[in-house]
Amino acid sequence: MNCKNCNKYLRETQKFCDECGAKVIHNRLTPKVLAAQVNEQFISIDNKFFRTFIDLFKKPETVIEGYINGTRKKYIDVLQYFAISLTLAGIQVFLMTTFFREALEFDSEFLNTIAKAPGNEHNPFLNSGFDGMTNYQGLIYIIMVPFSALGSWTVYYFFGDKRYNFTEHMVINLYYSAQIIIITAVFSILFLVFGLNYLIVSAIITLPTFIYFGFVLKRVFKESFWETTAKFILVMLVYLLAFILLMLIIGLIIGIVIALNK
Repeated sequence: MNCKNCNKYLRETQKFCDECGAKVIHNRLTPKVLAAQVNEQFISIDNKFFRTFIDLFKKPETVIEGYINGTRKKYIDVLQYFAISLTLAGIQVFLMTTFFREALEFDSEFLNTIAKAPGNEHNPFLNSGFDGMTNYQGLIYIIMVPFSALGSWTVYYFFGDKRYNFTEHMVINLYYSAQIIIITAVFSILFLVFGLNYLIVSAIITLPTFIYFGFVLKRVFKESFWETTAKFILVMLVYLLAFILLMLIIGLIIGIVIALNK
């Protein structure tokens, strides 16, 4: 018998391939087998998802450092975890736009004030309203990660902490981002069930997510509270400056395109 993933020869008693680590499947796909796999991957309290989710709160350094140092079996792979978070965010958007539209209505006067601001005449997000913003939500989450990674990598590199390269800072920020996306998706729906406005929900959730980011940085880099706080503020400044610069570049490109098409 050969492994169905890498074609390496397997002994009949093997449960996992010693070359690629894939689980050896002996049973045909049936409803019972499929239900067992779903339970193992997503429902069982002992599965990787819940273990990753819980430990990212209790001891995020164990999950993050473990992945960076090569421990890839105990917790969900960082890209897979981020993909799961984006899936939950998509479900959140669907439920919000389908069942909670009244709670998501933005004040028209507020939107009109923004629309009159210079440079917003051709803003695709503003012109399409809430639906336009939610349509780009997944893309926005993806774009934010490299900027937050750039912020943390730049600040810690500047202060002489070079233990993690930029890619490893990406891992830190991917795990963090996935965790807050999952929390945001779940709590947004729970709060909206009780009739709260989406802006209020966002305000309630935002502060704890920033505090959690500081907690992750403190546990991963093992520094004092004040050292972490100072670097956290600098990370946020670098992140905002880089993001503003990107928005200015995009705005400039849009302006040039519009001018050329006139």
